[in-house]
Amino acid sequence: MTKASRNKPKDEQTKSTSTLALSKSNKQNISVLESTFKNDSDLIIREVSTSLFKNDCSIVYIEGIADSHSVEEFIIKSLTVEKVSHDIQLEDILQIKKYISIGYIEILENIETVQGRLLNGYTVLLVEGFDHCLGIDTKSFKERAIQESETEVLVRGPRDSFTEVIRTNTALIRQRIRSIHLRVISMEIGTTTNTEVSVVYLDHIAEQDLVDEVMRRLKKIDIDSILESGYIEELIQDKTLTPFPTILNTERPDKVAGKLLEGRIAILVNGTPFVLVVPALFIEFYQVPEDYYQRFDYISLLRILRLVALFLSLLAPSLYIAITTFHHEMLPPTLLVSLYSQREGVPFPAFVEAIIMEIAFEIIREAGLRMPRAVGQAVSIVGTLVVGLAAVEAGLVSAAMVIIVAITAISSFVIPTFSMSISFRMLRFPMMLLSATFGLYGIAVGCLIILLHLCSLRSFGIPYMSPIAPFNLQDQKDSILRLPIWMMNKRPKLLNHDNKMRTSSNSNTQKMGGNSDE
Repeated sequence: MTKASRNKPKDEQTKSTSTLALSKSNKQNISVLESTFKNDSDLIIREVSTSLFKNDCSIVYIEGIADSHSVEEFIIKSLTVEKVSHDIQLEDILQIKKYISIGYIEILENIETVQGRLLNGYTVLLVEGFDHCLGIDTKSFKERAIQESETEVLVRGPRDSFTEVIRTNTALIRQRIRSIHLRVISMEIGTTTNTEVSVVYLDHIAEQDLVDEVMRRLKKIDIDSILESGYIEELIQDKTLTPFPTILNTERPDKVAGKLLEGRIAILVNGTPFVLVVPALFIEFYQVPEDYYQRFDYISLLRILRLVALFLSLLAPSLYIAITTFHHEMLPPTLLVSLYSQREGVPFPAFVEAIIMEIAFEIIREAGLRMPRAVGQAVSIVGTLVVGLAAVEAGLVSAAMVIIVAITAISSFVIPTFSMSISFRMLRFPMMLLSATFGLYGIAVGCLIILLHLCSLRSFGIPYMSPIAPFNLQDQKDSILRLPIWMMNKRPKLLNHDNKMRTSSNSNTQKMGGNSDE
């Protein structure tokens, strides 16, 4: 190494090495690869003699991400056993495929490409005397079996969920949408991890402007690592200073398929079962895929119950504090006497009571979530009962406050999406402070601020509160209530300008079970 090269920064030396063209000498190429991988123990290099090529060959792969069985059976055995009467050139891929029965083979011409293919599970075949080599697809990433989702449980519906392998996830989507219009565009993000990210959409339904915007935001990401879809979510969302999620995440393939059919775009990240869907609306965070598998009247009732639970999780402690502190006249005299008799020995005001109980419950919930599953649930239930009863008996809090906190906690579990549940759990504390300071007026001001903030949010240019604000009568068929499937014959208005219709013109007769000849 010359003095000038020694003085180069390490990054420049690596870059200049990685962009080197392959040498005709296998020994030199292997030496470069060994120095690049620092003699890693999982880098396997084998010398092979074969009649397919007149010169010696070298097989290079990384153990674990390349399938060793495929390398042995379909590459090494083919090279050593097959006999040919003439020499085969590396450029003749069709001839080589007759002997090496692997699905995909390509020609590689520089060290950088070889390194990338090795890290993606390829096996590289180097032949002495050639300044290019073959990249043979032998990927074999270990993955867990497709199982039922544990975070989005349904009574009725499919039982499969996404896994950590991106190609398995795209296959689960294609199983449901068998259309030539389904596009899967892949790229690598992360200068160190080179994480594969795929953008999935239906090109005859999704707006091209929306697709272009998603691709633009993804290509702008400049970071060294992407380990989970949460990295992508924070880097591409419209507004970061908001407690509300503006990008939907799910591990259910049927939910993603349904969103794609509405004109939305899915972003899949290798290494995580959670898929991002954009744009996302506020109303979607309290809806579940089962809403479309059950009767519409029953589901409409459940959606109303979820909305009630959403408001209870946000406002129940605040209303209790405001009424018991400032607005006694709103309570019946009997109930008022009962509440004050319970609070007779409590040394703290209602606001401090609520803060103590809310913090205690959040600690117990987090402990139950992080502990081993076999004991976590038992600890949560027993811990809540013991702490609640002990606090009442010790006179730290009143029994009514324990009931209010329990109702609030149960209501937060009714919200189907965990990220939205977290948002209301965070907002609960400032709402309690406003109610303790200004009573019901403080609650009204807090709700108004939250509502104005929600109306100001956008998800990839789409108003977050649509179709409520701006109001759209057509899309009310699937917002707070759900009407029958045959009435939801149009896709969301703000997402589709060209391909709006979901049903054919004769659907009105089919929905009633009638005969079109009548």
